[in-house]
Amino acid sequence: MDIAHPGGGGGLVELLVILAAAALFVPLATRLGLSSILGYLAAGAAIGPWGLGLISEVEQIRHVAEFGVVFLLFVIGIEMKPARLWVMRRQVFGLGGLQVLLSAVAIGGAGWLMGLPPAVAVVVGLGLALSSTAMGLQVLSERGELASTVGRSAFAVLLLQDLMVPVLLTVTPLMADTEFVFSAELGIAVGEAVAVLVAAVLVGRFLMRPLFRAVAAARSAEVFTATALLVVLGMALAMEHVGLSMALGAFLAGLLLAESEFRHQVEADIQPFRGLLLGLFFMAVGMTVDFGLMGEHWALVIALVVGLMAVKAAILIPLFRAFGLGLPDAVKGAFLLAQGGEFAFVLFTYAVGVNALPDDTAQLLVLVVSLSMALTPFVALGGARLGGVLAARREQPAEQPPKLHSHGGHVIVCGFGRVGRTVARLLEAAGRPYIAFDRDLDRVMQGRASGMNVYFGDASRPEVLHAAHAADACLIVVTTDDPAATARAVSHIRHHFPRLTIHARARDLTQSAVLRKAGASATVPETLEASLQLGGQVLMATGLHADEVAATLDHWRRDDYASLVGAVGQTKATTPAE
Repeated sequence: MDIAHPGGGGGLVELLVILAAAALFVPLATRLGLSSILGYLAAGAAIGPWGLGLISEVEQIRHVAEFGVVFLLFVIGIEMKPARLWVMRRQVFGLGGLQVLLSAVAIGGAGWLMGLPPAVAVVVGLGLALSSTAMGLQVLSERGELASTVGRSAFAVLLLQDLMVPVLLTVTPLMADTEFVFSAELGIAVGEAVAVLVAAVLVGRFLMRPLFRAVAAARSAEVFTATALLVVLGMALAMEHVGLSMALGAFLAGLLLAESEFRHQVEADIQPFRGLLLGLFFMAVGMTVDFGLMGEHWALVIALVVGLMAVKAAILIPLFRAFGLGLPDAVKGAFLLAQGGEFAFVLFTYAVGVNALPDDTAQLLVLVVSLSMALTPFVALGGARLGGVLAARREQPAEQPPKLHSHGGHVIVCGFGRVGRTVARLLEAAGRPYIAFDRDLDRVMQGRASGMNVYFGDASRPEVLHAAHAADACLIVVTTDDPAATARAVSHIRHHFPRLTIHARARDLTQSAVLRKAGASATVPETLEASLQLGGQVLMATGLHADEVAATLDHWRRDDYASLVGAVGQTKATTPAE
């Protein structure tokens, strides 16, 4: 990745160039009402070899950026419980399998009619049948449609395509003019893949949670983050070692952690890496657009891009309809997955290496895939609008994005000590959904042993709150007993979730005022409240009726204990200190 510059530090200069381009183009795209993906693509095209030429070697950047897709699949996996994946088996293997098969036949057949040798046409058809996981899932995420009918169906197709990776890598050498022992090579590859999958499941089920428990007990946030990265990257590389997709390995790692008490904290720790590397991935795609080749064969390139997306959309629409989607949603899903995929870069490079694909054909196909991916935000937007028009004509609106999590309208309890546990028990008794967090692993394990919905994590961190879908919560309760930590938590929550109602525990009126200033909607000073509760019991013991006692206590609580504050102040002024 060398660029012309005086002195050393080329890697740092390139990093600064990449960051500057992202800082310029992504906010501009967002302000124009476009997808952030388009901003990253434009930034990459501007600084890449065919733009200003500030970045000359894209391959190394793309290798690093591919980990963005790995982390994206891990987050998707950790959001999806194994039981839900089993329910989707018909869509994954039925819908996804038919999409790959029909698209490969149609595209490969078209290539053969255009003069490609049969073996090359097969490789081209299989490579272009796949769609971009990164593009599709990012667009769905930005729209809030990952859990919608369209989102689930699109994800099923993308997941099956990832499962097809080892199959395609195994079949590709068969298309070359070299000897290949089908039974032995294929048998070994399949055996290794199955063995690694079984080993991964066993490791995840029996070793992963004890590992995180041991690390969490050390109370080191940095080590916990390092362990999360170790698990994701280790599983991804183990899958790649046997010819499977790294993204598939990361998805499996997430799936194995989906029901653990650490899922939200792990997801929060991974999110920053996912966001940075996924943005870098989109920029790398923009850098690969060969404008020189496009200038030489612009008519052919445009025809291939339009033809590819039209064929795939034409196949996907009836398939989506056959698997239960209405026409408006089928159009949205088809336009979303009509592009080529990032795995085509890997497959076509590998095919050139084993003499299954001519180099000039591979370069042309990489350009077609890159352009189709770059057009995805526009094509997906067009599909959404066309779906809306069709829905309006049929008087049957396309499905609205649902809440992303079953905890919609839930309460988030920050801290699971004696106060947090009591609040959670009261919510359970009233049938109100909640999710609780604590950094003390012993408290978490005791709560989970009692069947309570508590997880390990620091709920003052916005990443953890995003993982817990705080935007969908009805309120959050901060019950920690550390005044400084409580104030920081309230301040962070108010900053990142300005509309969220925050109830906080305070020791006294002084801390109550601090928490109010930090953004708490309501506070309960426990010293004064304990005094009121004791006073109420005394009043009832003297014969006062319960309703009268309740009215009296409400009077003293009115206006944030203002009357009680006045009484306390007068007492302090006229009596010696205790």
